[in-house]
Amino acid sequence: MNILGTRSLALLALSSATLAASSETSPAPWQSALVSYDPATGALDYAADAEGNRIPDFSHAGYRGADVPLPGLDAIPVLATLTPEPGDNTERLQTALDALAEHPVDPATGLRGALLLSPGVFEVRATLYLRHSGVVLLGSGSGDDPARDTILRRTGTETTAVLVAGNPQQYDKFSHAVPDTRVDIVTPRVQVGSRAFSVADASPFSVGDTVVVEHPVTEAWIQALDGGGTAADPDWKVGDSEAEMTIRYLRRVTAIRPASGPGEHPTLEIDAPVYNHLDRSLSQSTVYRYDTSAFVTEVGVARLRVDIETEGPEAENHARDGIIFRGALDCWARDVTVLHFVAAGIKFGPDFARGTVLDSRALDPHCRVKPPFRYNFCVNQGQLILFENCHATHARHAFISNGTTMDSGIVFLDCVNDHSTATSEGHRRWSHGLLFDGIVTREHASNGPAILGLYNRGDWGNGHGWAAAHSVAWRCDTAGGRLTVQKPPTAQNYAIGCFGNVTGRGSFPQPAGYIEGSQRPGLQPASLYRAQLAARRGASER
Repeated sequence: MNILGTRSLALLALSSATLAASSETSPAPWQSALVSYDPATGALDYAADAEGNRIPDFSHAGYRGADVPLPGLDAIPVLATLTPEPGDNTERLQTALDALAEHPVDPATGLRGALLLSPGVFEVRATLYLRHSGVVLLGSGSGDDPARDTILRRTGTETTAVLVAGNPQQYDKFSHAVPDTRVDIVTPRVQVGSRAFSVADASPFSVGDTVVVEHPVTEAWIQALDGGGTAADPDWKVGDSEAEMTIRYLRRVTAIRPASGPGEHPTLEIDAPVYNHLDRSLSQSTVYRYDTSAFVTEVGVARLRVDIETEGPEAENHARDGIIFRGALDCWARDVTVLHFVAAGIKFGPDFARGTVLDSRALDPHCRVKPPFRYNFCVNQGQLILFENCHATHARHAFISNGTTMDSGIVFLDCVNDHSTATSEGHRRWSHGLLFDGIVTREHASNGPAILGLYNRGDWGNGHGWAAAHSVAWRCDTAGGRLTVQKPPTAQNYAIGCFGNVTGRGSFPQPAGYIEGSQRPGLQPASLYRAQLAARRGASER
């Protein structure tokens, strides 16, 4: 099945109803002034503003950078099968998962195979770890019928996650350079969306190397951001452990071009863009080789239901998170339902890149409606991640980037949000390169709350300040709730073709972001992510 999947019938019906209400006839197609789209060829072109801000290419978000489909569930070899037993199944499940590491990795797919769980209820009282590359935990169905579905029922008062996929000991935020490989980026200003830059020395690198592009936090950069826009809180500052403001992008080298002449420098090309300007006058960026051997790869979770047993809707003495992917690359979840968590249903990070969550649900958290709870689908120090056709209910922040500058290239595509009490958003301290594409709100709390925010959060939290930059809301529908988009210093945010109360006004006054075509149906392309992916794949085939 294609990585893009399919929309749910409910979402299709809702989208159709929205368009029908907007016009009794087919709406006239229109395009953004910032994204030129040729329907015949699929080609895209992006206009930049006077500061060089432009909409970047988000199509690299997802498993393996969206270059290949997710593994077909029926094609994954089943290496072992378990049926539930009465009482705590944690130890026997963990033993079975670890035993799969004895099987070889298929070099063509990166997979070993799956542990298949039969229909029924598997009680677990502690965390299960998917800590070996190429292992898939495959259930029989994600519904609530134990006769045909697989239900992991977490019991007890242990607050650790139900499932952790990856290496929980891996935590360096991509910061440890391979010795003697760090070199300066000498391009004066690498524009947001760029995939190439000149370097002082290309000799440490070869095509195919994994590298990190690093933009350090400096006082000059913070001041260019108006101190972070923290309102009554202190400015962000260099060395503040709370801020963690260094930007890092995990990438691969795709080409190396030698210097073109005397006084020139060699150029590196990388596999995915940078999502922030790298301005040498504000911060000297570098690039270095990075060792990913400690990371777990090619882990999947599919067709199961994680049901956390609780003492009631406001109890908090149970598992905080359903599924966490961390210390891992190129992993995925598909057709998974998670219920009654405290903090997150499905979360990526820290130390994660290139993942997909498809056709999944994070529903009905059990806890108070307060920070830092009810972040149903969450990224916290991860990048290049795609959430597609996911459904959140009773969230505070249904779809959220919460990892500061370490979060970038995050896409929420065709997702549905019911009964939220706060915003889906970039949450704090310059998360950037976020795309909310076709997000639909079906119902929300009373009093018209904010539903989607690409904005300044001022002194909320601990100096959250500018919480999103170079981020886009594309054809989203907030059901009349507020969609706030504001312009950060040195950057831009965008709301294009959206429905609802689209505004530049937030709780902290700032310039309005780029707002275009609100309440206007017919935007082409209908999905920015899908169009970007098709254009990139088409270009590679030409």
